[in-house]
Parts: sequence; structure tokens; C-alpha cells
Amino acid sequence: MSQKNKFERRTRIKRKIRSNISGTSQRPRLTVYRSLNHIYAQLIDDVNGTTLVSASSLSGKEQAKTEDDKTTTSKQVGAQLAEKAIAKGLEKVVFDRNGYRYHGRVKALADGAREGGLKF
Repeated sequence: MSQKNKFERRTRIKRKIRSNISGTSQRPRLTVYRSLNHIYAQLIDDVNGTTLVSASSLSGKEQAKTEDDKTTTSKQVGAQLAEKAIAKGLEKVVFDRNGYRYHGRVKALADGAREGGLKF
């Protein structure tokens, strides 16, 4: 499968998911972006168009731990995001996998967020 077809497939799936999912200030949307080496997560309020909380594998203590595998790092990013969200008083979220399969690093991030106290 060529790179263009992969991108088009993910974009098509992403649009379909986003037509059914929307975040509010009470229940924000947890969106995931997965690059080749890093993973990023945000809690977004779609009504106001603002990012409430964000975490990534580039931020803070995660950046120093380059010897960990990507899945373990993703789980730590999910736990870090949950910690920041709980501090802001957010417990319930809507999960937006952003067109990626719910497998591997995306699943690890979701599991880390659940273990951190988020409900979705």
C-alpha cells in the first residue's frame, strides 16, 4: 500500500469518526496523534475550540527516557495526561483515535489514561 493511499485511508476514517464525536467542556475529546518516533495527546473542547490539557513523549521526564520502547512511553504519556486532567477537574472524556487502529501505542496510551483515572 502506498503512502498516499495510507494517508487517504486514515483521513477518510478520521472524518467518519469526527462526524460522530464531539468534545464539550464537561466531557472533552481526547485525541491522539502518532508520529514515527513520538506520540501526542490532547483534551479538546470543541464547543469553544480550545485545548484544555496536552501531553506528549517530548515533554518533561518522558524525553529523557529514550531507552524505553514506544509502547511503554505511550502508556506513560497517557498517565501523565490523566494526571493533568484530574488536576483540572476533568474525569470523563470521549476518546478519538484519530483514524489510527486501536492497537499498539494508541491502545497503550488509552490504557495509561484509564489507569490514571480518566473514564471513557
